[in-house]
Amino acid sequence: MRKILLALLLVVPLLAWAQGDPALEAELKKLAWQPGPSEGRIGDKATIKVPEGFLFLDTRNTSRFLELMGNPPRDGHYLFAPQTLEWFSVFSFDPSGYVKDDEKIDPDALLKSLQEGDTPSNEERTKLGMTKIYTDGWEVPPHYDSQTKRLEWGTRLRNEQGRTNVNYTSRLLGRSGVMSATLVTGTASLKADMGKFQAALEQFSYAPNEKYSEFKQGDKLAAYGLGALILGGAAAVATKKGLWAVIGGFLAAFWKILVGVFVAGVAGFKSLFKKKE
Repeated sequence: MRKILLALLLVVPLLAWAQGDPALEAELKKLAWQPGPSEGRIGDKATIKVPEGFLFLDTRNTSRFLELMGNPPRDGHYLFAPQTLEWFSVFSFDPSGYVKDDEKIDPDALLKSLQEGDTPSNEERTKLGMTKIYTDGWEVPPHYDSQTKRLEWGTRLRNEQGRTNVNYTSRLLGRSGVMSATLVTGTASLKADMGKFQAALEQFSYAPNEKYSEFKQGDKLAAYGLGALILGGAAAVATKKGLWAVIGGFLAAFWKILVGVFVAGVAGFKSLFKKKE
């Protein structure tokens, strides 16, 4: 469930805070950055090729990176980013089982459900002393590619001060669950960064016996379909308290979301990795 929440809404403060912050720069340098060309191992479920000019972090170092960026540390997450850190992506796997992909996606109905959830979600955020977040609409409507087995969408968010942010998420279906890949960037550079992110996903590969096409009768089946993945995965089938009551409860317990717009072209970060080029 915690993994679902990270993928559901990953918003990170300004990376530009690190500029002129020697302490933060020093902590970033301590991380075990894996430069390309190399291969990043996403647990025992998948791999991604890391080309020259890009970086990868294992789960322990990704947890520390998220903490440095003002988010709770998380196990089971892996970071992929360009060397400049002008954007980054976080991968995590949910062993929910095989998700059938025969469901028709209704973007309008899904958006309505997300917006209806703003009220109870913001009630939880208010209790935590956090700014309210509103779902303005689709920056990229949800769409599914039956060839690549990728479900993708981008949600445009707005806080009380009018600052906007975009969460762009990919779900890569596998035999035993779903890999979440969340792009963290700003609205101004979304289109360009999304192209680079999607190119990176072409180098993603499930491990043997984990591919969607390797499903066999008797394998675990997920209790939900494509639409529920957009609304929060397993949380979307919880009916006793209602979807957003359940999600709100987990937000209160585990996930203090910080709002900020990611700044592209952050100066100075490439110098952090000169020794590893």
